[in-house]
This record gives sequence, C-alpha cells and structure tokens, in this order.
Amino acid sequence: MDKFPAFLLLPFLCFFHSLFLSDADVTGNSSDPGLTLSAESLCAQLIEPNGYFCTEHTVQTKDGYLLALQRVSSRSGDLKVQQGHPVLLQHGLFMAGDAWFLDSTEQSLGFILADQGFDVWVGNVRGTRWSHGHISLLDTDKEFWEWSWQELALYDLAEMLHYIHAITSSKIFIVGHSQGTIMSLAALTQPDIVEMVEAAALLSPISYLEHVSAPLVLRMVAMHLDQMVLALGLHQLNFRSDVLVNLVDSLCDDHVDCTDFLSSITGQNCCFNKTRMNFYLEYEPHPSSVKNLRHLFQMIRQGTFSQYDYGILKNLLIYGQFKPPAFDLNSIPKSLPMWMSFGGNDALADATDVQRTLEELSSKPELLYLDNYGHIDFLLSVQANRDIYDHMIGFFRSLEKSSSY
Repeated sequence: MDKFPAFLLLPFLCFFHSLFLSDADVTGNSSDPGLTLSAESLCAQLIEPNGYFCTEHTVQTKDGYLLALQRVSSRSGDLKVQQGHPVLLQHGLFMAGDAWFLDSTEQSLGFILADQGFDVWVGNVRGTRWSHGHISLLDTDKEFWEWSWQELALYDLAEMLHYIHAITSSKIFIVGHSQGTIMSLAALTQPDIVEMVEAAALLSPISYLEHVSAPLVLRMVAMHLDQMVLALGLHQLNFRSDVLVNLVDSLCDDHVDCTDFLSSITGQNCCFNKTRMNFYLEYEPHPSSVKNLRHLFQMIRQGTFSQYDYGILKNLLIYGQFKPPAFDLNSIPKSLPMWMSFGGNDALADATDVQRTLEELSSKPELLYLDNYGHIDFLLSVQANRDIYDHMIGFFRSLEKSSSY
C-alpha cells in the first residue's frame, strides 16, 4: 500500500489532526492590561493586510492558560467607536482563530461579519499557535496538555466571554463550528456563562457523536488510537511527526479506503476549494491534546455528552459518582435564541445526532439544512456566504431589531 501524501492530513484540522505549537511572541505596552502587540500575531498576518482594523488581547484562564483574542472591525470602521453587536467566533478542533479568515474577504465569515458592522471577537483556545502558553507550564510539560474540550468550554470559552462582556458591557452572539459547538453547548448549560450570551449560531452542531460515519475515524476508534498514542508517551498530538504519520498510515489498509482521504475523515464536501490547500497549510493545523482526543472517542464509544470519564475509581474521587456527570442540554434556557446549520454529507455532525440534540433542548432553534454540505463546507465553502452566512446574519439582525423595541 502506498503512503498517503502528507498534505492530505489537512482534514484533521477540522476534527482529528494536529501540528507543533509555535508560540507567538508578545511585546509592547498598553493602557489595557489585556491588550497585546506582536509582529507574529493573527492581526498582523491575516487581518490587517486585508485592510481591516484589528487589536490583540490576552485573557488568562482560571487554570493559568494565556489565550489570544482578536477584535476586528470593517475597513471603514474604527475599533474605538465600534457600535455593532459583539460576536465571538469559536473555532473547531485543531484549528484557531485564523480559520475564519482563510478565504477572500467576500467568502470568510470573520471579514463578512466585520463588514456588516458587527464587533467581531476571535477566540483561540489553549495550545494553539496564537495563544501565549501558560503562566508557569511549558508546552513540553505533560501537565500543559492535561485538558479536554471540557476545560475549553468551562474555562477558555467562559473567560473569553467574561472579557468581552467586561469590555463591551453587552451580551454576546456566539458562533461556533465543530468542536466550537461542543464547547458552546456545554458552556451554555452553566448559568453563570449563559447569562452573558445573547444568542448562539452553530455550524455543524455537535453534542453527540454516536452516529459518526467517517470510515477512518471509526477505524481510529476501533484500533484505540488514543491509547496507542498515550503508550508512546505522547500528550500533544503531532501527526506530522514520523511516528504518528506512520501510525495513521497503518490504519489505511484493506479495511479503509484512504484514496479520498478528505472524505474518509469528514464526509463528501461539495464546495471546498481544494486549490487553496497549500495556503491553508501555512496556518493549519494547530495542536490539541491526547486527552481531548480520548474525550471525543469516549463520546463516540459511549454515545454520551458528558464530562471526561476517568474510570470508576477516579470518577468517584473527582465527581463523587461512578460515571461522569452529563451536560444537561435541557438546562439551556428556553429563552436563549439559537440557530443551527447542518449538512446531509457531514460524516462527523451526523443528522441523527443533531436530531437528538434538538430533542433534548428546551428551545426550538432555527434550522438550516443543506443536503450536499460536508463538515468542511460550513467553514470553507466558496458558496457559504449565500448558502449559510446570509441566513445567520438575518437571524442576528432579527434579534437586534426585536431588542430595539
């Protein structure tokens, strides 16, 4: 069997892929203690070159991670007098804030929202390139990677919302994609977090993964890839290392057809611009932790939307019960406006699992179903502006209009 080309590992940026961490240097002074400046920043590399106003901010989580936030306004706007409603963009797994700016200004959601007058804030979770490490741990420390999406929801997302709320004195629109929706749904079950949120718009919404159909993902779960990686003594995932590239390569045998590697991970994408692959690889993918991968695999194996499962004894010690507590979707307030868009070809956010999410919510979100869309299309489709984003912006505008009366 031939090895799959290394560049085809890009699909992992949407679900099961990672790369080395390149910490951005933080320099400069500001009257705002959260404001940071850097020539290696997301603002400097992707946003300002397109003519948009952008500032860098740093947020510290309760457990000591230093997260990057970017604030973006339109080319005709001024951050100092930004009047639009604040929107937080929360990226998916093995991605970072750059994911919202990878295509043209007419196609990328981050640029589109800024041009529509929204006060755009861009989240970057712990361990990603744009964030700034930890107050005491190095990324070479095992402890640095001791987290899953549970901490990303309850610490990272929560602290970013607190920061934005303090700056703007306004409730916030959340937009999430893939893991960003897992984080959002888990966070919104917490009363102290949801009170800062005006509405949520979820692309490829995930709270359950029981019906994942991507053949290579199912193969990884069946082969216990998460445990294999831990056995190698790894805690940060780096699928460009020879060890892990060979490990994934070994999964592409007679059991799984990896000829179309993208589809074997995400489902068939209708509108993804594959000609921009090399450009995407300049920024993606970003790191995540082995523990995060294990948590996601637990969701697939157990069909649950729960906190991390440490096993019976440690669960008793940490949670006081044999099984980890579930995130109760029914506890998300019925009064919280929600909008969701999902696709018929998405092999990760399967329509059956989305339906289960909808049944457990007390509210009835507005829905946009696109039969031919796969997992990546919701972020990088060349048609997403008219297929998806116009509908999402209409949802936000209707809320702004109703709140003005």
